[in-house]
Amino acid sequence: MKAVEECVLAAVDAGTIVGAVVLIAQNGRLVETIEAGFADRESGAPMRTGVRFRIASMTKTIVSTAALALCEQNKLSLEDPVTRWLPGFTPALADGSRPEITLRQLLTHSAGLGYCFTEPLDGVFHRLGISDGLDAANRSLEQTLALIAQAPLAYLPGSAWGYSIATDVLGAVLQEVTKESLPYLVRHLVTDPLGLEATSFRATRDDLLATPYAAHEAGVLRMSDPHSLPFFGSEIRYSPSRAFDPDGWPSAGTGMVGTAGDYLRFIEAIRLGGAPVLTPESARLMTSNAVGSSMSAIAPGQGFGLGVSILLDPEAAGLAGNPGSWGWGGVYGSHFFVDPSAELSVVCMTNTAVTGMAGAFPTGLRSAIYRELRQISADLIEGI
Repeated sequence: MKAVEECVLAAVDAGTIVGAVVLIAQNGRLVETIEAGFADRESGAPMRTGVRFRIASMTKTIVSTAALALCEQNKLSLEDPVTRWLPGFTPALADGSRPEITLRQLLTHSAGLGYCFTEPLDGVFHRLGISDGLDAANRSLEQTLALIAQAPLAYLPGSAWGYSIATDVLGAVLQEVTKESLPYLVRHLVTDPLGLEATSFRATRDDLLATPYAAHEAGVLRMSDPHSLPFFGSEIRYSPSRAFDPDGWPSAGTGMVGTAGDYLRFIEAIRLGGAPVLTPESARLMTSNAVGSSMSAIAPGQGFGLGVSILLDPEAAGLAGNPGSWGWGGVYGSHFFVDPSAELSVVCMTNTAVTGMAGAFPTGLRSAIYRELRQISADLIEGI
């Protein structure tokens, strides 16, 4: 896939991306591996497939899988109210009423909750000092949940879609249901059964972990600690050292590190029906649109399942691919997508926020992949 490699190398040469690993699988076979740029620009350490990345919100898909696995074990239900497990978690609407929030609403980001980085700098999450799970863990998870419960709900749960800290609340529920830590649960339910040896909630200083960078108007800068990145009228607050902090609460929404190879194995398992971590029914539920027509859309042409976005109308979304494709990304600069119709799975891990996740690079990379696939198909037909 020469055009795909050229797309990645062009982004590195232009300074848009510091380093990237791109893995492309089709029909269950790895068909392309691209390593480009630097794992650490200042030392000149090259990017390699074995490098671990801070995967940020790509954690949500893994934790959502763990939640569905517990549903299959009848330890919880998607219709359970959060208060069954977290009695003190009762955020209110502006009128003072306190509607129930279900686990399904947490998984689909329709719970009425928010995020610091999706609200203005003077928003309530900022005023309360609520962590998005990316910055330093200065409070416990219990203290964080108490603060979230103080923030008014943005809308009646189930009536709209709004990206939020809901998956961190879900993580607290999973811990309460099982009386086990979230790292243990994810390891027991997802990463160990799939053999994802490099994916976890903690890194060590000896790990080959990509150095994080951030794209500012002044250029792509090595992240400081802490680091603030302007983001659509707000800001994302990072603390890269959180990945090494043994005492910080593990963020179910943003807290994991892992390799591109591990993540490809994970999404391929879901694409193929979920085994050995989920049944086909749960995998199908997870990757089907759950955002009804009466709810606000995630974006033009896109819906949302249980932990992943769903491509409904490629033309309206401005994205290459087939309806039913699903995926997500993380604000440290990585993304993935799966196109079941094309039997295609793609993981792109970069160490550059947020240009590796959103904007011209991921859109261009996706288009290049489909151009190559069309050309390969045309060549095969011509050769028959």
